[in-house]
Amino acid sequence: MTLGFSLNGKESALGKTERKSLPDRRDRKCKGPEAATEKVVLSNKKEEATMVEESYLKLPVTTGLQKSRIFNNQLREPLPHLLIKTSLELLCLPQDSGAGRLSFCTKVCYGIGGVPNQVASSAIAFYLQLFLLDVAQIPAAQVSLVLFGGKVSGAAADPLAGFFINRSRRTGSGRLMPWVLGCTPFIAVASFFLWFLPPFTSLRGLWYTALYCLFQALATFFQVPYTALTMLLTPSPRERDSATVYRMTLEMAGTLMGATVHGLIVSGAHGSHRCKETALPGQVAVSPNATRLYCIAATVVAVTYPVCSSLLCLGVKERPDASPRASGQGLSFLAGLRLTVRHPPYLKLVISFLFISAAVQVEQSYLVLFCTHASRLHDHVQSLVLTILVSAVLSTPMWEWVLQRFGKRMSAFGIFGMVPLAILLAAVPTAPVAYVVAFVSGVSIAVSLLLPWSMLPDVVDEFQLQHQHGPGLETIFYSSYVFFTKLSGAGALGISTLSLDFAGYESGACKQAEQVVVTLKVLIGAVPTCMILIGLCILMVSPAPKVPSRTSSRSLGRRTSYSLA
Repeated sequence: MTLGFSLNGKESALGKTERKSLPDRRDRKCKGPEAATEKVVLSNKKEEATMVEESYLKLPVTTGLQKSRIFNNQLREPLPHLLIKTSLELLCLPQDSGAGRLSFCTKVCYGIGGVPNQVASSAIAFYLQLFLLDVAQIPAAQVSLVLFGGKVSGAAADPLAGFFINRSRRTGSGRLMPWVLGCTPFIAVASFFLWFLPPFTSLRGLWYTALYCLFQALATFFQVPYTALTMLLTPSPRERDSATVYRMTLEMAGTLMGATVHGLIVSGAHGSHRCKETALPGQVAVSPNATRLYCIAATVVAVTYPVCSSLLCLGVKERPDASPRASGQGLSFLAGLRLTVRHPPYLKLVISFLFISAAVQVEQSYLVLFCTHASRLHDHVQSLVLTILVSAVLSTPMWEWVLQRFGKRMSAFGIFGMVPLAILLAAVPTAPVAYVVAFVSGVSIAVSLLLPWSMLPDVVDEFQLQHQHGPGLETIFYSSYVFFTKLSGAGALGISTLSLDFAGYESGACKQAEQVVVTLKVLIGAVPTCMILIGLCILMVSPAPKVPSRTSSRSLGRRTSYSLA
């Protein structure tokens, strides 16, 4: 197979002799590398290889680094493996690298990277508390310690992750990507044993506390570099927001998959037959079938980590930070942390979503317990969870349009929708009301998850315009934000679970006391309502950060796409 190429309007000698064999100009973009590859592999003559190399270097499709990498590997790699690798690279090339645009493949692969943590977190949010109370049969006070200790461990790991990642050097695969890949096997093992029922009973509280702390710490070292990768995908704020929407949409899909698949597998362990088989009050013995079902569900969750991390590594290329470095040495982690927490827009953003995220976590954690013990909605648990998550996934693109059309501050009012309906569900726990509440709650949860991650890049841009401290501080912003939100969730879940112990919750019992029922109604209605109202008030009364001017944004290499106003 012979190819001819032209440079600056002049045809090569090879092109003149084989003009009829030239491919169409529109097809040259896709067929050039493969044709050149086939020529080099099949030819054993030095002059033919040199001729193909010279023609290949004229291709306008790839960058110089990608050309050299593909060509240098041609003489060493088998043809089928090389074609697959080259095809993946070409699919994920941006359409306009000068404008910082990201390809569809890059955005999808980036979003897939966040799926495993959301699958595991969704299963934990909806079912871990029920598993610890009714299957592991741990007292409510110890369950409170498990949840509080795990959340605190994850929160404490955030600044540590920011510190170590900030001091790490850039490798061939980037500065953030090695952390994601390194945590993958360990977090997969930890997520499996979190749902494993040990043979001993006296130290189960300590067993699950240690495993949950380990899982949360590993999940933090996985999530912090992954979310900070948003700033290093492209210098374009609009493309960063678009990548954030892809990430949030796929993470919502992961949340949906985690709760649905995990719930369907373990539903047999919590069926109504469990209480009908015994007429004795008090605890019900755990069946071997329940432990087997939870082990199967844990295996499904653990497998998602290596699969999705591999796709993230193949489809996403981390770019060097384009921010200008300050003259002199960079800031230390502690100095950068002091600067970030003193930045008013960032501080107010963190405080407001501290309350909002805690409210969402309380709502998720106690929905299954409320339906099981405080209402007659036990048979609707899976359908209600599915309704919440499906409405959240489907409404995420709508909220992206609202963000662009009306601004981020106006979009925050969508969180208020779940306030009156949460109170209605606690007062009237019927099936029609529950499904309406589930749908509206999913829509509100979607914007509560999308909004802070869409605001954070704008806050980072404004901070760097004011201080010009160079790259690396975006990791501190993201890690400290996750730290404070996890800390608020730890306090909310720990105190609320402890209130169940004070109300007299009996682990493994089929019927709970009236005080427990009232406590569950308060936790599902009044507590999230108060937290959401406080968070929205702080977000609305705080002044919006100044939008960077066009000149300053150009010098920084970024610009803020949306105003918070």
